[in-house]
Amino acid sequence: MVDERSDAGSDAGLRGRDLIGLGGLLAGCVVVGMVLGLLVDNAAGSAPVGVLVGIGLGVLLGAVAFVVRVRAALRG
Repeated sequence: MVDERSDAGSDAGLRGRDLIGLGGLLAGCVVVGMVLGLLVDNAAGSAPVGVLVGIGLGVLLGAVAFVVRVRAALRG
């Protein structure tokens, strides 16, 4: 039995370049959050707090963006 949904010619789903883009999105969100946290730390003198908060927010925002993009790709 062949599952028609797993056909390589299907337009729905995620391809390799889509997955690379999702990985870049996640990494980019974490890096941007870290850099913004570092800038806040330098301005406020609050050593690791800004970086840790920035990384946390970057992970959170990256996860939300990841879910939104995956849902959109699977719908259309």
